[in-house]
Amino acid sequence: MNTIPITREGYENLKKELERLLKVERPANVKAIETARAHGDLSENAEFHAAKERQSFIEGRVNELQVNLGRCEIIDIGGAHDRAVFGARVTVQDIETEEEKVFTLVGPLESAPEKGRISVVSPLGKALIGKEEGDEIQVQTPGGIKQMEIISIE
Repeated sequence: MNTIPITREGYENLKKELERLLKVERPANVKAIETARAHGDLSENAEFHAAKERQSFIEGRVNELQVNLGRCEIIDIGGAHDRAVFGARVTVQDIETEEEKVFTLVGPLESAPEKGRISVVSPLGKALIGKEEGDEIQVQTPGGIKQMEIISIE
């Protein structure tokens, strides 16, 4: 079974989500099912069907989190680096548009591109890993190939 790289913060966030699902969401959903069941005819009871659907989602997410947490390998991101490594904040500049963007390299379970957190297994993440300030990279994007220069690594 392959391990999944993750930061300590990301691991803790997944544990908190699992705990919330088990201690808050699941019991609340059980009560919702009981309440809906008390309304009578289940075949036309929208509340009951919605609660059962929510139960299915909760159980699926609980199982997914349990499996993923078991596969996680926490990577220490401390210390300064002269290369782009897991946990580093990398500032890149699009060579064509001169637009700068900042990305933090994280594992696939904590990836949130809208927040600037990109997975090390994404095309951009793979292109950045191991590179130094001043290096240029090429990345295949849905809009075509982008050329970027690494401005800084923190």
